Amino acid sequence: MASEPIWMNTLLDPSSYPHRVEEVSLVQTHISWVFIAGDRVYKIKKPVDFGFLDFTTLEKRRHFCSEELRLNRRLCPEIYLDVWPVTSDNGKIAINGTGRTVEWCVVMKRMPEDGMMARLIRRDLIGRNDADMIIDRLVPFYRASPRKKEVDQMGSLEIIRQNTEENFDQTVSFTDRIMEKSFFDRISQYTRSFIRDKETLFRDRVDQGWIKEGHGDLYSANICFDRADNKVYIFDCIEFNRRFRSGDVASDVAFLAMDLDFHGLPVLSRYFIDSFSSRMDDPDLPALMEFYKCYRAYVRGKIGCFTWASDGLAPEIKADAGKQAREYFRLAMNYAGGFRKRPVLYCFFGLSGTGKTTIASAWAERHHLAIYNSDRVRKELVAGISAEEHRLEPFGHGLYGAEQTERTYRALARFAGRHLMQGESVVLDATYTDQSKRKRLVELAECAGADLRFILATCPEDEIKKRLEHRIKQENQVSDGRWEIYLKQKEVFAPVSHTGQALIELSTERPVPEILERLDSLLGKHE
Repeated sequence: MASEPIWMNTLLDPSSYPHRVEEVSLVQTHISWVFIAGDRVYKIKKPVDFGFLDFTTLEKRRHFCSEELRLNRRLCPEIYLDVWPVTSDNGKIAINGTGRTVEWCVVMKRMPEDGMMARLIRRDLIGRNDADMIIDRLVPFYRASPRKKEVDQMGSLEIIRQNTEENFDQTVSFTDRIMEKSFFDRISQYTRSFIRDKETLFRDRVDQGWIKEGHGDLYSANICFDRADNKVYIFDCIEFNRRFRSGDVASDVAFLAMDLDFHGLPVLSRYFIDSFSSRMDDPDLPALMEFYKCYRAYVRGKIGCFTWASDGLAPEIKADAGKQAREYFRLAMNYAGGFRKRPVLYCFFGLSGTGKTTIASAWAERHHLAIYNSDRVRKELVAGISAEEHRLEPFGHGLYGAEQTERTYRALARFAGRHLMQGESVVLDATYTDQSKRKRLVELAECAGADLRFILATCPEDEIKKRLEHRIKQENQVSDGRWEIYLKQKEVFAPVSHTGQALIELSTERPVPEILERLDSLLGKHE
C-alpha cells in the first residue's frame, strides 16, 4: 500500500500554495489524497493497484488526472479547473512549479460544504425539490450522451456478469470478518438468478439505447447544492475504469436511489426513480431497480472492506469503514430478499403523561430493538443541547415551534427508515398528534416493505396530572411535558382511525411487566 510521499508535509503547509490559504485539511480515501486549501481543492491519486484500477506509475496518474478533468466537465465544468504538476527543484517542492514533476493533481473549485448532499441529509434538509434539481441535471446529460458500439458492449450480459462476479471474487476473503457468509451466499445466488432470468430484458436495454457512458459513482457524497445560486453540482465520476462508468442508465441512477435508502429515505428514493423514469420516458427502468440497487450496495460494501483493510489510516476511520460496509451488505441482503421476516415499525404515541415513553423503552429493551424518542432527538439533534436540559417554553413556541417540530419528526422517520431498509424492526416514541406525521410513517413502511403498528398509550386524566407534576420535579428528565402542555396537545390531537393500519389502544395503569405481557399478546394477534 502507499506510504507517506515526500511532498506530503509541503502540501499540508498553507504557505505552499500559489494563492492565499489560511489552513489546509487532508481527506483520504483508499485511492486518493484530497487537500482542501482555501477556495481550492487539490486531488492526488495514490500509487495503488486494485485490479479494477491501476495508478502505479506517474504517467498513469497523469493520464487519469486528465481523464478526471475531461469526464467531470460534462456535468460540472465550473468546478473542474485544471491538472497541475507537483514539482521538485533541488528538493524544494512546489505546486505547478518548474522543477521535476513528482506528482500530478486535479485542481478544483471548492464547493460549499454546507451544501453537500450527505450533510443536508443528516440535517433533514433534503426533499423532493432537490430530487427534481438532480433529475433536471441528469436527464439532458444522458440524452446528450452519444450511442457508441463500444459503450453498448458495456450493457452486454458478459460485462454485467463480469462486474458482479468481480465483486464476489474481491470480497470472498472478507466473509465472516466484515460480511456474514450467509449474506454472501444469498446475494450471489440472487444476482446470478436475476441475470439468468432477465436475459431478454437486458438485451432489450442495449437494443433500445439505454447503455450510456455515465457517471458511475452517483450518490450523495458526490452531489452538492449551492443554495445561493440555486445550482446542483454532480462531481467525481469514475475516470479510472470505463467499464464502471458505462452501463445501463438504470444502474447509474440506482446508485443514488440505493444511497437514499441507505440513509433512511426510501420514500424519496421511490419518488426519485418514478420521476426520473417518467422524465426519461423509460417505463422499464423500475423493473431493474432492486437488482441494480443490490449491486450498488454491494459495491459500497466492497469499498468499505478495502478501506477497512488499508494501511496508513487512523483506527477510527478503519472502524467506521468496517461498520458502514456491514450496513451496506445488510442493505444488499434486503434487496436480495434474504430476510425471512418483514421488519416492523412500532410507533408508540399519545399525549404527554400517558406512559408511552416508559412502555416503549421497556418494550424495546425486552425485544432488543433500537428506539428513538422525539424529546431526545429534538434536543440533541435539532437543537444541539443536552437531552436533560429543560426548555419550559409555551406550547408551539421556541424549541417546540413548527419548524423545529417538523425537523424532529423528519429525523425520526429517517432513523426508522435506516433500520427498516436493513431488515431491522425499530421503535419510535412520540406524540404524533397530527395526521400528516402519522401518514408519513404509513408511506415510509410501505416504501420500506415493512409492517406498521400504531400503539396508542392511554391513561385517566387524574393519573396523567399526577405523573406530570411528579416528573417536572425530577432531575435527569428528558421530557418537558407539563399539565398545561397536555391540555394543549389534547385540543389538537387528531383522530387516529384514518391510518388504515392496525391500532392498539394500550392502557398504562397497570405495572410495566403486566403491560408488556398484554402488549405482546395484542401484537401477536396482528402477526
